[in-house]
Amino acid sequence: MKKELNWAVLGCGVIANEMAQALEHMGKHLYAVGNRTNEKAVAFAEKYGVQKVYNDFQEMFHDPDVDVIYITTPHNTHIEFAREALAGGKHVLCEKPIASNTSEFQQMYDTAIKNQVILLEAMRSVFSPGFAAIRSLLPVLGTIRQIDFSFCKYSSRYDHFKEGIIENAFHPALSNAALMDIGVYCVHPLVSLFGMPASIQSSSIFLSNGFEGAGTVLLQYPDMQATLRYSKISDSYLPSQIQGEAATLLIDKIQDPQQLTLLFRDGHTENPNIPAVSNNMVYEAAEFARLIDQLQQALENDSTDGIPSLIRHSWLKASCLELEIMDTVRRQQKILFPADH
Repeated sequence: MKKELNWAVLGCGVIANEMAQALEHMGKHLYAVGNRTNEKAVAFAEKYGVQKVYNDFQEMFHDPDVDVIYITTPHNTHIEFAREALAGGKHVLCEKPIASNTSEFQQMYDTAIKNQVILLEAMRSVFSPGFAAIRSLLPVLGTIRQIDFSFCKYSSRYDHFKEGIIENAFHPALSNAALMDIGVYCVHPLVSLFGMPASIQSSSIFLSNGFEGAGTVLLQYPDMQATLRYSKISDSYLPSQIQGEAATLLIDKIQDPQQLTLLFRDGHTENPNIPAVSNNMVYEAAEFARLIDQLQQALENDSTDGIPSLIRHSWLKASCLELEIMDTVRRQQKILFPADH
């Protein structure tokens, strides 16, 4: 009989609440929560019927009853918490971006391999039905020539920044930048669909404290170009698009694709049917559970030949390429984090 996974969440902010709700939608419940502020953790536990509350994260990492840890803490903490959780034999779902840089990602990856556990980046959009539809429609477009992915959203904390209040969302020391916070929602789908480009050019807008507030990246492939636009200091209302020689695909929101429009050169249009999504985290949670189940079956059957490939799954390759591109952009724009030293 398949063992029901006990999920724990590290942090109890907005994203942790969304995951708790996603699990409830799937008929599951969070088993444990950890947070540095006990009062917040207790309130979160009461809200979602969570059994265990940890103030000491080490207790969570070494609790034999915890199978899965979802890390939702600031970017710069991902490496420390992920390595400890993976070393403790826990499967780790880590909020995007999975690490501050490629070097940190490699350490996490190596720890997952060594301890035979699943590591996955919580890039929710690429697990959704909308993204699956985008992937399936690429052949319809013919030879693809231009890609334009955009995610520009005026941050709810930017007004505070302009008043001189620097919150975490605008603090570069926490491995934050517009590229890392929301530009990643453009970078990851691009590499997931098309792989690594041949060359990268970039441009950024910086705020008074050195924080990157917005940017544009031009990526050259052998036969096509991609332009990525992202911002935390302005809004965009235009759809993203993939232009082919036979048709163009309009995407309502690359960070959460729910409406697609195919425009053909002869003038007719099609709107592929995509299931309505109220909480797109259910798909990443389901895929994470599937990977864990496959690995557990292989371990139970002593099928050692397939175990490395299960842990080195294709989702991680996209995460690695994502970080390679963002590392390149940050080097070009001199966006440095303490984690880079």
